[in-house]
Amino acid sequence: MKILLQLLFFLLVVLQYDQAVAQLQAQEQYNCAQSHLQQQTRTAVASPEHQQLMNLYDVTFYGLDLKLERNSVYIEGSVTIAAIVKGNPLQVFAFELHPNFTIQGVTIDGAPQQNISRNSSDVRVQLNTPTAAHRAIQVVINYRGTAPNGGNAAIGNGFNTARLDNWNTDVTWSLSEPYAAYEWWPTKQVLTDKADSVDVTITTSAENRAGSNGVLTNTTLLPNGKVAYHWKSRYPIAYYLISVAVSDYDEYVQIATIPGKSEQVPIVNYIYKGALPVFKPEIDLTASFMAHFSELFSPYPFATEKYGHSMAPIGGGMEHQTMTTQSTFTTTLTAHELAHQWFGDNVTCATWQDIWLNEGFASYAEYLALQQISTLKAETWMNDAHGRAKTAMKGSLRVPDTTDVSRIFNYNLTYKKGAAVVHMLRHEINNDALFFQALRNYQAKFSGKTATTADLQQVMEETTGKDLGYFFRQWYEGEGYPLFSLQWNQIGKKLILKLQQSATGNTPFFRTDVTFQFQTSNGLQSVRVTQEQPVQYFVFEVAETFTSIEIDPANYILKEVRQIIKDPNLQQPETKPIVYPNPVSTNSITITDIPFAATEVIIFDRIGRKVSTNKLGGQATIPLEITTLPAGLYFVRLSDGRSTATTSFLKL
Repeated sequence: MKILLQLLFFLLVVLQYDQAVAQLQAQEQYNCAQSHLQQQTRTAVASPEHQQLMNLYDVTFYGLDLKLERNSVYIEGSVTIAAIVKGNPLQVFAFELHPNFTIQGVTIDGAPQQNISRNSSDVRVQLNTPTAAHRAIQVVINYRGTAPNGGNAAIGNGFNTARLDNWNTDVTWSLSEPYAAYEWWPTKQVLTDKADSVDVTITTSAENRAGSNGVLTNTTLLPNGKVAYHWKSRYPIAYYLISVAVSDYDEYVQIATIPGKSEQVPIVNYIYKGALPVFKPEIDLTASFMAHFSELFSPYPFATEKYGHSMAPIGGGMEHQTMTTQSTFTTTLTAHELAHQWFGDNVTCATWQDIWLNEGFASYAEYLALQQISTLKAETWMNDAHGRAKTAMKGSLRVPDTTDVSRIFNYNLTYKKGAAVVHMLRHEINNDALFFQALRNYQAKFSGKTATTADLQQVMEETTGKDLGYFFRQWYEGEGYPLFSLQWNQIGKKLILKLQQSATGNTPFFRTDVTFQFQTSNGLQSVRVTQEQPVQYFVFEVAETFTSIEIDPANYILKEVRQIIKDPNLQQPETKPIVYPNPVSTNSITITDIPFAATEVIIFDRIGRKVSTNKLGGQATIPLEITTLPAGLYFVRLSDGRSTATTSFLKL
């Protein structure tokens, strides 16, 4: 009878788990990207004057000492801000805090301050005595109040609580991205000013656990059934990545091994009580993802502290540094949030205009994780990403209005197009060893700092030796994607392709490498060319009979293929390459309208002597330096190894 009752109880619990998971996963149609879509505009932007005042100092440390409960958004406590004054004496210390909170007192270097003014969320403290330039300053702000329903976070409010009937518990959590830290603690919301370190102490009822950043250094039992959790992190951290989560959690700890490193990283999971059997299989993937990403991106950047998860019903995930907040565990969500520890936390976008540096790379990590599990699942993921990105043909990766939270976290642009652009960048570099080395160089150069798209471009160019300006102009600043149409014909041993490109957005043309895959009488063959003109011919000498052609079979390019048709009337064009300027009085020329992707250009003088040979990467437009050539008539022969074309120019 006892065994039967235990069995019935077990079946009941499993049924409850299944119902809970179904309800949670109903909210998880998309990962953290989709849950960021809120139609809202931030209303509490610090005034330009207030921003200038906040930029008179650099934050070095935040210390949060808060009293919190799992069923309330009431906050009482203090925040310590340590900073270095910049180049001028500091007379006013400015910070942000929501007007819902009462400021009970402010001390600066231990001295109580009386002259405190507030204008909405802008708070200014007139110092009793100005602090000299380049000196350290320590500000302690005591405050209390009920967190607002502000809606300035990517997912709801900056500070939240909820009752979870499925798990018979309550949970309180923070979520500050992009502009909602001030909704629960006094702060400076400037991306480029990372604190060097942070301490978070949370006092709560003894049945609760409280998760935060870094390492749990101490747990102090207090009178009246309270306990204090002391968390410390000694890595640079952006304001919006500081977090708290409180509930009567169960704790589950894994150990991850970093390839090539001696450190073992604890993965500390705070899970709803009784929920571990449901989520453990997915949680257990975290360690293998960490090892994989460490090989691709660089070793896990916070290895001396930890990684972990605190559960909260946010409809997705939020990459709080060293301890992500997640509502559930799926392969792509867990991989996405973990990847943010590199892209977003270790290296943070310097402006919300460049949020794709965080979200595009984290989204691409979903694809990389799936490749380790199932090639088919990874291909399906990329097809879906392309499909969603193409629905946003009128938007760019660059965010034009950073007060619009829904535009910052636009699922189709910031996440899906962002991931597609990373994939295309990998394709454009055409060397995985160099591509991933460039990512490691980017992580090393900007570790603990912020970066812009221009910074990423510079690292990519320095590592690969490629000029990528055109790529970022097209895909970061531009809008839309290319539409391809292909006509082809085979005449004897000559294969003629006519590739036409049109556009869907304000970018009229996308220069890109294109791979053609051919079905021939001897099987599949492929060739890679560069399209540099909206209409371009490619002519190949072939031995086999060709029966069909596919464009970009590996689906690297965000595109649409309108048609591929065999045209028996298609002939090799009688085009002649054009040189301009011609005649030329400068030291350079450009050759265009080449009917193929040239790999070699040879210049001859008027009596047929070879005076210059240049090897190329397969180009239809060629800039050439002619500084060393004396005045006279010259002939040019271009070749792709199969076909040739000639032209001439006169140097004055």
